This record gives sequence, structure tokens and C-alpha cells, in this order.
Amino acid sequence: MVPGSFTGYFTAAAAGAGVLIGLLFVAVSLRPESIVGHKAPPMAKAMSGSAFTALVNSFFVSLMALIPNSSLGAVAATLALISLSNTGRLHLGRGKNAVAPLLMLSLAAFATQLVAGIWLVFRPHEVSLVYTVAYLLIGSFGVALSRAWALMQGERTAAPAESPAAPVPEHATAS
Repeated sequence: MVPGSFTGYFTAAAAGAGVLIGLLFVAVSLRPESIVGHKAPPMAKAMSGSAFTALVNSFFVSLMALIPNSSLGAVAATLALISLSNTGRLHLGRGKNAVAPLLMLSLAAFATQLVAGIWLVFRPHEVSLVYTVAYLLIGSFGVALSRAWALMQGERTAAPAESPAAPVPEHATAS
């Protein structure tokens, strides 16, 4: 059960997440071929998917928290499991770039959300756990915005540059 004092926070978080999801779609639509297209680098796809996952998680947790007498714990735990699964799938096999600090932060935030959600199922009136979920949403916003900004700038999303062919010495071509 979410105390009434959190209504303003979760309203703002749901609205903010909704707006940011829309802006992420705009950002992707500006460079679709390099972010989500068939020839887009895998890391760009992972970053856009990760930003989307964090924002959708924040949106639905916040939205469900606004429903009177709903179980924030069940929603937080369920969305954490979905987000952990999606984040793992997005980054699986992406090489060393997959262990970037933002990935680790995402995984830690979703794992903490899962634990807090499970505890909230059994202790629905524990306000400190609602605070935990609320602060985790702020972290999710931070990760999503960082990834979206990196996408806009093209950071860490470009396909690895092919190494140029070694120049052939002039004496090697002469017969």
C-alpha cells in the first residue's frame, strides 16, 4: 500500500517517464538506421533497448503506485524481473562494452527493486520500502537519460572501425 504522501511523486514520475519515452522515440527516429536498423551496431540496439526498459519500468511502477489499494510490491517485483531479463538479453554477448558502469547500475537497480518488491508483498505498510522503490526510479531515470544522451551523440554505438589495409611498400610491387 502506497501512502498518500507519495501521490505527487508517483504522478510526476509517471508523467516524466511517459514524456521521456516519447522523446526516446523521437531520438531514435532521427537516426533509425544507426540505432535500431538492421545494420545498426549491436551496442546501439542494446543502449536504446536499455533506456526504453528503464523508462517503461519507471512508468508502470509509478502508474500502478497511483492505483488505490494496489500492491506496489507485486508490481515492482514483476517489472524488476522483466527488466532484469530484458537487460540481460539486450547485453548478452556484446563483449567488454556490456560491462559498462551503466549496465552494472541497471542490473543493481533492478535487482534491488526486485528485493524491495518482494519485501513489500509481505510488508505492504513498510514505508521505507516505498522510499527505496521511489529512489530506484530516480536511478532508472538517470541510467535511461545517460543512455539516450549517448545515443544522440553517437557515443559507444558506432560499429568498430575496420583497420585500414597496411600500405604496400613500393619495392614490394616492383618486379
